[in-house]
Amino acid sequence: MTPGCADDETAAQLDLRGTPCPLNFIRTKLALEQVAPGSWLQVDLDAGEPQQLVTQGLESAGHGVDCQPHPDQDGAVRLRIRRHGG
Repeated sequence: MTPGCADDETAAQLDLRGTPCPLNFIRTKLALEQVAPGSWLQVDLDAGEPQQLVTQGLESAGHGVDCQPHPDQDGAVRLRIRRHGG
């Protein structure tokens, strides 16, 4: 995880492209626990099943998730996750 990002509101970044399910979800949840409630976590994931499973799991836990195509890689997405509680 790399502190900081181009967006001042984003507390941390995580690149999980190529990471299998459910490890990508577990790593995302652990990273999200390290950011303050109400802050954003940016996560890069493979599109398809990883995107769906991580997004569904986080939304069911009450976190806000915004998904966009990855700016630099086809077949990947960038999630911006707002930790609930803020």
